[in-house]
Amino acid sequence: MSNTQDLLRQSGRWKRWEIPLWLLALASPLLLTSHALIINEIAIVALFALSLDLILGYTGIVSLGHAAFFGMGAYSAALFAKLVMPDPLVGLAVGIACATVLGALCSATILRGTDLTRLMVTLGVALILGELANKLDWLTGGADGLQGVVIGPLLGQFEFDLYGRVAAWYSLTVLAVVFVISRRFVNSPFGATLKAIRDNRLRAMAIGIAVNSRMALAYTVAAALAGAAGALLAQTTGFASLDVFEFHRSADVMLILVVGGVGWLYGGVTGAIVFKLMQDAISSITPQYWTFWIGLFLVVLVLVGRERLIRPWTWFGKGKTGAAP
Repeated sequence: MSNTQDLLRQSGRWKRWEIPLWLLALASPLLLTSHALIINEIAIVALFALSLDLILGYTGIVSLGHAAFFGMGAYSAALFAKLVMPDPLVGLAVGIACATVLGALCSATILRGTDLTRLMVTLGVALILGELANKLDWLTGGADGLQGVVIGPLLGQFEFDLYGRVAAWYSLTVLAVVFVISRRFVNSPFGATLKAIRDNRLRAMAIGIAVNSRMALAYTVAAALAGAAGALLAQTTGFASLDVFEFHRSADVMLILVVGGVGWLYGGVTGAIVFKLMQDAISSITPQYWTFWIGLFLVVLVLVGRERLIRPWTWFGKGKTGAAP
């Protein structure tokens, strides 16, 4: 038992390069002022991808409807700001709470069936919520979106500027806090049981792990983090539309994890950086066909392999030593 705890403690230790990396990320809106808006987008997408990785990479739950919780967080935060009070931190808490409740209710749908049925059920939940948001136009604005959302200054002092610097710092700070919490979560004894469920669910049940309750809790936590990402999007843009429930939201975040890698918290962050920068760069060159080039990149990534594509010098190293490829 002590050996297992030592391994968990060792895996949860921060590497020397991590703290400077996060400090550099938090300073990026100041260093790259003209790119603050895309930094904000990357932070939100990274948080969304991290939430999906908790259930896909660490628990083995596949989902194509993760946008349901993203959209719930976005609309909850936007409606709270418009109808109750504009404080961003309270609105963020409300968005997280609403997404958590939705995740807890929907967790029952992933406890039975195969991966295919989970894909269909999770996708169905997102489609239902999207249609509800469309029909309840008196509340959500319908197809026109929820307009007139005014967010107050952060901590009562920092106004959200048009350049997106405050928004970028806000989103990056939330991402950093959530990353620390998620790191403790996955490197805890509870996180070890999630990995056991991912690797072999029947064996986990045989050794006494309460599989259903742990899957439900992991799903609920992931929903809360996705709701936080959605709330950040609504607050930093001052707008919420049906787009937050669309299928492409769930598909994009799945592709981001393919790029960055699953079962690794930095996978969502890395994938979000690569995906958003590629999207921004390619769409500025060819607005009509940027999806083609991203699709081609994903095909090459899968065929060649992430490690060989990102670290091509391993080929040269093997060639010089005469090792077999």
